[in-house]
Amino acid sequence: MNKFIALLLFTLFISCSDSTVMQPFDKSQKPAQVNIKGYSKPDVIQLRLNGIPVSIDGNTSYTNKIETKINFVLDEGETDRLGIYNNETGTEVAHYNITYDNVNEYKTLNFFNLPGIFLKTSAVKPQVNLGKVGFEFIFPNLGEYSGTSLKEVKGILKRENGVVLAEFDNIGKDNFTAVKIYSYFSNTAPVYLELYKPGTTTTTPYTGSEIIKVKIKQDMGANLIVLQEKMENGLPVVKGEIDVADYL
Repeated sequence: MNKFIALLLFTLFISCSDSTVMQPFDKSQKPAQVNIKGYSKPDVIQLRLNGIPVSIDGNTSYTNKIETKINFVLDEGETDRLGIYNNETGTEVAHYNITYDNVNEYKTLNFFNLPGIFLKTSAVKPQVNLGKVGFEFIFPNLGEYSGTSLKEVKGILKRENGVVLAEFDNIGKDNFTAVKIYSYFSNTAPVYLELYKPGTTTTTPYTGSEIIKVKIKQDMGANLIVLQEKMENGLPVVKGEIDVADYL
């Protein structure tokens, strides 16, 4: 009996000493949950996980407010692709590559799919009292046409006569700024946002040498403005024509 046990142990030792690396029979797995908080208007969109449409309340296409939780299993070493598609054209609007290692980065996905722009962010319409104006800004494509490597810019909001209404020290790519509020003064006069390098004086534009002045329509109440670099006549310019508050 003792000899049999000794022989068995020796055999196991030899088999485990082989140069071939032994692999586990099953890949490591972990459960994943992605909390979707999105908005799309006017386009109807569809979410697809690895090409399969995601059903929300029995529907595989949706518009306006879009909220759901997607549960699935992640295999180590593999990638699960969550895509957002225009339901009418089938065109991909955005996608996320989710893996065993990065899943914690995708616990919550916020987005706004609006005409001409897709924002990977959340937004809440701030409370602004009657007779007041509130502004928040975001600059998602900062550097796309100007070539700047800056991650944020400084903004100074002014009346046409140069009176300063509010200052925004850090207008960045990923999130809206904190709201700044002032008293409403006109339903026809525009306001202007001048853009500078952060941490500098008002003599240093964030790109180029000329003052960058963005004309913006002000509405009483909350204004959540998306700044966008664009090309006009071969030169980069900044526009502030999209107000996310119009969709909230």
